[in-house]
Amino acid sequence: MRLGAIFPQTECGTAIAPIADYVREVEAMGYDHLFVADHVLGADPKVHSHPSMALYSTDVPVHEALTLMSYMAAITTRIGLATGIIILPQRQTALVAKQAAQIDVLSGGRLRLGIGVGWNAVEFEALNERFENRGRRAAEQIEVMRLLWTQPVVDYRGEFHRIDHAGLNPMPVQRPIPVWFGVGSRGIPVPPDAALKRVARLADGWSPNFAPDAQGRAVIERVHGYAREAGRDPARLPLEGRVRFGGENPDGWKKQVEAWTALGAGSLIAETRNSGLRFPDEHLDALRRFKQLVG
Repeated sequence: MRLGAIFPQTECGTAIAPIADYVREVEAMGYDHLFVADHVLGADPKVHSHPSMALYSTDVPVHEALTLMSYMAAITTRIGLATGIIILPQRQTALVAKQAAQIDVLSGGRLRLGIGVGWNAVEFEALNERFENRGRRAAEQIEVMRLLWTQPVVDYRGEFHRIDHAGLNPMPVQRPIPVWFGVGSRGIPVPPDAALKRVARLADGWSPNFAPDAQGRAVIERVHGYAREAGRDPARLPLEGRVRFGGENPDGWKKQVEAWTALGAGSLIAETRNSGLRFPDEHLDALRRFKQLVG
């Protein structure tokens, strides 16, 4: 079982030394990857409402994900770096492809690009992108990025993109960089069918944000069915489960691990956020105990 840790974006503050200590210590513990959330802007909760604003709003500092991961690449040597997730359709495709390739080069091939379509229409508007077509646009973005990561010169014309005989240099170490999908949220744990079909058709793996219960099992079975319809073997679509620490003791962590294992998860990400822990020491202590529990 591969183990990742969710970087506590909303609780780490802005002091650099504690962030560096956290990142280096998670690597030293033997975790396989760090999972880094993305938001460019937060919406003002006095004006806007959404369940996810409990975590992300103008009141909460969130480091820019790709810039932060460049820093992480510089202070580590082994641990994988996974966006968890970058909100792809609110960003320019070729620029994301370039930034991802650069991080992959700087880290020696340690990037996993996790993507999602987002929930914050305010953020899309501010970044001059349309919220309404984000799912369809994201599907084309993935196609374009994979071309840019594998072909020195790309000539592409699609619904949303035109690349006229141009390409990236330097190219990434991984060709292509693996693209994973994040779906669901605490407030809306069951994603719409359109999102599940994109996972089944396009993802190199997926990290759903739901519990490993009967409802979660049903969603996984739907994704596997859509994968078969798309001509893919569901066994070749890795699943990553999320183990929540908030309100749980080690027995609760163990039960979540067992439940995700029963659902076929090949990797887990540990979420120490929302547990009332002090950064970085108490977060690190919890991750250390979890690593000892899981092995």
